[in-house]
Amino acid sequence: MKVLAFAASSSRQSINKQLATYAASLVEGAQVEVLDLNDFEMPIYSSDRENEQGIPAQAQMFYKKIAEADAIIVSFAEHNGSYTAAYKNLFDWTSRISQKVYQDTPMVLLATSPGPGGAKSVLGSATGSAPFFAMDVKASMSVPSFYDVFDSEKGELTDETLKQQLKESVFSLQS
Repeated sequence: MKVLAFAASSSRQSINKQLATYAASLVEGAQVEVLDLNDFEMPIYSSDRENEQGIPAQAQMFYKKIAEADAIIVSFAEHNGSYTAAYKNLFDWTSRISQKVYQDTPMVLLATSPGPGGAKSVLGSATGSAPFFAMDVKASMSVPSFYDVFDSEKGELTDETLKQQLKESVFSLQS
């Protein structure tokens, strides 16, 4: 099984990238590829730019990576209650290739934040819009108070309840 994992964040110290990477490591026997959104940086989407220059190679590469995956794990960072600009721009460009950006690939959607909200607002947006963009969401989960429940040195959740919930979420990709 080929698992594609990424954080919907461009932060080099992204806690969502740590969470997505950890979640992907729980898929037994999987070949895991962790993407960095910084590798997909493009000009801000506009229809004028698309008409004049076409769809950038980075969006086409992202779409191809999705097509090659058997499962996807995304962890959403939340900026002012919504998607990060980096993710939204990549998503907007990629959706110009096909509205079915995620191509019915089985997915686990995650979100985390340093605070008790666990980025639930952006996770709600992602799960709510999932059917429109061909996300086959098998599970979704918010992890609140990241620094209290995740050991960054070991790269794993320390809260047993959250760890078990994440394992069950990831297991849904294999069924």
